[in-house]
Amino acid sequence: MDGGKRLFFDYPLPKLEKAVVEEGEKPYRARQLFEWVYKKRVYDPEMMTDVSKSYRERLGAAFSFALPEVAARQEASDGTVKFLLKMEDGSLVETVLMRYDYGNVACVSSEVGCSMGCAFCASGLLKRTRVLTSGEMVGECLVVDDMLKESGERLSHVVVMGTGEPFDNYDNVMDFIRTINDDRGLGIGARHITVSTCGILDKIRRYGKEGLQINLAISLHASNEKTRRELMPIARGYSMDELMDACRDYVSSSGRRLTFEYILIDGVNDSDENAYELASLLKGIFCYVNLIPLNPVKEKPFRRSKNARRFMGILNARGINCTVRKEFGTDIDAACGQLRAKYQKDK
Repeated sequence: MDGGKRLFFDYPLPKLEKAVVEEGEKPYRARQLFEWVYKKRVYDPEMMTDVSKSYRERLGAAFSFALPEVAARQEASDGTVKFLLKMEDGSLVETVLMRYDYGNVACVSSEVGCSMGCAFCASGLLKRTRVLTSGEMVGECLVVDDMLKESGERLSHVVVMGTGEPFDNYDNVMDFIRTINDDRGLGIGARHITVSTCGILDKIRRYGKEGLQINLAISLHASNEKTRRELMPIARGYSMDELMDACRDYVSSSGRRLTFEYILIDGVNDSDENAYELASLLKGIFCYVNLIPLNPVKEKPFRRSKNARRFMGILNARGINCTVRKEFGTDIDAACGQLRAKYQKDK
């Protein structure tokens, strides 16, 4: 952080209250600052007029209110916007705005690069160099929301499904969620926030006991052990049976429906037999399956499936609630991590 300053956005309200009290201020001061920053979008302490001049000076010396810099931006014909954001240390991450009928969704990255190594994913083209702080993730949302406000819109939903494995950065992701969910923060409803994981079992169970109404999505992408191990290295550490046990524990402790994400890849995981296997695997779990058309990556050999509707029909006929996800950004670098990898290569 520039000059050793702390990033203001790294502080959920309870932590900020504790910080201001340690500086000799009253707890209400933290709520005051949240109002200026998150409701009024004032990032310069000198403009916070109901804060004493002496404290404004101390704020400016102690905290950075800098948002990520937009290093590159692509806009698709369907209104999808992909941002390449530069953090204060020069690290680059991708954030995507997707427009649905029900609202505007930000897809947020949780790490700089990714070490999960999923065979079909562009995120792993550049390995993880570090995790993002909670405030850097908040900054991703603020960049998107500030852009939307220019046209009278607002950010209504957030999915932590960008680059990185969120549960490898668990504490920062939870602080991020607390800030964007707080009514004094971005005020995004808990049921409008989803975190996606490749399947880190202890964190799935821990997440189920947080007492929040936040959604959880599991990146499954295979109907059997052999295929999942070929596609997702994490499966070599956790068996499918162990993953399903953790998912059942999550549903039991949280009472929440689970989403399984399943990218359909031609000739790999999209056969009728795969659909029957998947229906059997998920039987009895309170869940929903999100079938995702593959965004092809030129560095990868995989092709998009043509069997999505039939696959969905088989699952639905066997009592598994399932839809095919709407496609976004097909005329830009749509795959997660693609824009960052291209930018780095060009540089």
